[in-house]
Amino acid sequence: MMTDPLADMLTRIRNAGHARHAEARCPKSKLRLAVAKVLQQEGFLADVREDDGQKHPELVLSIRYASAGKNIIDGLRRVSRPGRRVYVGAESIPKVRNGLGMSVLSTSRGVLCDRDARAAKVGGEVLCEVW
Repeated sequence: MMTDPLADMLTRIRNAGHARHAEARCPKSKLRLAVAKVLQQEGFLADVREDDGQKHPELVLSIRYASAGKNIIDGLRRVSRPGRRVYVGAESIPKVRNGLGMSVLSTSRGVLCDRDARAAKVGGEVLCEVW
């Protein structure tokens, strides 16, 4: 039984990038889809699409690489876990790697990157950090 599906998706992305795979697949959920869309909008993933051909719907996440073949994502870290939830206010949203990375937050306005959450002046649960 899987207790943290979002951490599973992040691990699949990390492993696919290290192994130089073109894409990673994971089971589909609303939260995973929202986080993947934020990663795509911020340029960490090339494409996010849904595959309904299997018995269970899946997300297909296309990994993005630089021109030299280096993975765009240097690191992923799950911040708020099932055993330890991390909530922040709008004023205390952390900067990742002095602004070179980003946080993904679950807010009252949906799943947002840290920059959009600061602009909207909303806080929430810090789901993960990407750099």
